Amino acid sequence: MSHNFTAHLIALADDGVERKSAEVTDWAARIGWVVGLLLLVALVYWLMREGWKWRGSLQGDLPELPALPTAPGEPRLRMAGRYHGSTTAGQWLDRIVAHGLGARSRAELTLTDEGIAVVRPGAPDFLIPAERVREARLDKGIAGKVLTEGGLLVITWEHGDRLLDSGFRSDRAEEHAAWIQALGPAATTAAAPHTPEEGAA
Repeated sequence: MSHNFTAHLIALADDGVERKSAEVTDWAARIGWVVGLLLLVALVYWLMREGWKWRGSLQGDLPELPALPTAPGEPRLRMAGRYHGSTTAGQWLDRIVAHGLGARSRAELTLTDEGIAVVRPGAPDFLIPAERVREARLDKGIAGKVLTEGGLLVITWEHGDRLLDSGFRSDRAEEHAAWIQALGPAATTAAAPHTPEEGAA
């Protein structure tokens, strides 16, 4: 009986050693998975960053953004919300990243006779001059960002020799309609060539 009891104790000890060894093995495997996952995330981030830099170099011909005027004039409309990015006009996935246009951020828009002042905390501010506005419409996506149908105010404007779409979303979506109404006539006037009246000197 004593022999059986001793054998039983040895078996229990061996079983405990095996379980402890399995636990250590499991932890090693888990640590390996975590390290591998972190390396994968770092690689993806590096590839994205390099792709961003490459795209920026391709857009090196894009001029500097118009600066905000020192005397902007009387505000006609204001809007607080988010800037969701800019793309080549009509191509919602062709993101423009040069001069900070690729950075999504909070934004405050102010419409004056000078144009649309875009103030962005943590990103470059810029002006969309009134004479360069071509269109304003409601849309649902820009620069890979998809929102609800009609949830995005997209302003098409000319910068250098390119037409850009810039997407904004107000904190109060009902404000979009007022901006489209305000920019519609301005865009039509800016886009239409000046034709002298007949008989004018």
